[in-house]
Amino acid sequence: MPGLQTTTGYLNDAFSRDHIQELVRSRHVFAPGKPLKEGLKLVLKAKPAVYRFLLPYVEELPASFRETLRNLVHFALSTKPPTTITFSWAPAYDYELTIWDAPDTARTKGGITVLLKGRYPGDVHPVLRQAGARARRKA
Repeated sequence: MPGLQTTTGYLNDAFSRDHIQELVRSRHVFAPGKPLKEGLKLVLKAKPAVYRFLLPYVEELPASFRETLRNLVHFALSTKPPTTITFSWAPAYDYELTIWDAPDTARTKGGITVLLKGRYPGDVHPVLRQAGARARRKA
């Protein structure tokens, strides 16, 4: 878990009001049909160890989650001005994804918040563990 907390900190910094403009010209890496991992590689280019930690976890996410996150980032980088994103992670038995979008007001800027819940990195879901065990027995 500390690794995911650290990773979300780097993502939050990259998508903050102070740094998001740096990503706008590269939003094409989050375009439809592009893999999320390539966009994350760009965002975390200065932190290759963080990227190497995050990549296996991202690859374990359901494909629908990866596509939703990729599209969300592409959208946020395509708005004028770009929409900031705050990422958070919490442990959970199954994967969950909650997204909310707070609009700008006359007094404050809004933004998108993403809460991703899931198992600890490397913690195989019991259903998959059982399926793998059955497959090994059949072999």
